[in-house]
Amino acid sequence: MNSDQSSELEQVDAAKARRSLRNGFITLVLGGALVIGLLLAVPGLEGVADTVSNMKTPWVLVAVLLEILSCASYIVAFLQVFNRAPFRVGARVALSEEAFGAAVSLGGVGSLAVGGWLMVERGAPPRRIAQRSAVLFLYTSAINVITLILAGLGLFLGLPGPSNPLLSILPALVGVVVLVLFLLLPRYVDRIVRRTGPGRLQAVLIETAASVRDTERLVFHPDWRIVGAIGYLWFDIAVLFACFAAAGEAPPLAPVVLAYQIGYLSNFIPVPGGIGVLDGSMIGMLVLYGTGGTVATAATLVYHAISLWVPAVWGTIAFILLQKTKKQPIVLRNPTEELRRRSD
Repeated sequence: MNSDQSSELEQVDAAKARRSLRNGFITLVLGGALVIGLLLAVPGLEGVADTVSNMKTPWVLVAVLLEILSCASYIVAFLQVFNRAPFRVGARVALSEEAFGAAVSLGGVGSLAVGGWLMVERGAPPRRIAQRSAVLFLYTSAINVITLILAGLGLFLGLPGPSNPLLSILPALVGVVVLVLFLLLPRYVDRIVRRTGPGRLQAVLIETAASVRDTERLVFHPDWRIVGAIGYLWFDIAVLFACFAAAGEAPPLAPVVLAYQIGYLSNFIPVPGGIGVLDGSMIGMLVLYGTGGTVATAATLVYHAISLWVPAVWGTIAFILLQKTKKQPIVLRNPTEELRRRSD
């Protein structure tokens, strides 16, 4: 492939990405209009509409600020994993991932793929980017699992909320099983590799084990930048609490965290912005954990609007700016080697 063909392909990819993002925004607008129409038209939802319209503006502004902090925290986590990416380019790639994750039905893995494409477009090695993207996904997922475990154990041990073990210890146990399997995965992969001849399968298995080990080092041998991965999740959870406060409610911590975590599993369904799917699952879980249906619906709808539009708008601006810096090179350092160097 000559340079002209490569340039043409890059232009086609960029055009497709812009079109996907534009269509995602259209979907968000139409979805938001549909939700507003339902609130106004369906008699049973009048209470929700009233609650939303009477929300305290200062708390809504706090929620917006918290979502901005969540996005900023993701930048820190991204730059921790891609720790030799130039700050400006890395931050814009991270925000672009946030935009595509919010506006386009890609899910977490899909938005990471967009970020990987943007970095490869700037000269980063594809194999290295794929491995680090896997680490970033596992890293943020590990923080989610640990949070689920702690919230479930806290509720089981007496924090305010439902006393039903199925709502407390069961999610915690599921989280423990997932975490243990995650930590044991490299050992089993190593055994399979020893029995597998050289080839593509062996290479994939080796990369998988390396990604898990790098993630384990980030989580259990952290530096200060782990606040990025933690803040990315917890600032977003705080947005939901701020929306409850705007509605005049103060639900207990552990049940809301558990409802949030379990509700977000619906994001695996490829719906742009999770409109309808995420709202329904999160409202259902909040009600199951003891929150009133009207206030849970109002808080969730406002939370979801903020958690979609803040990263979508900020990330789209970053994506547009990235198109002007396609030739800025990216060099990545191996974080495993960096950790070893520090320990020496």
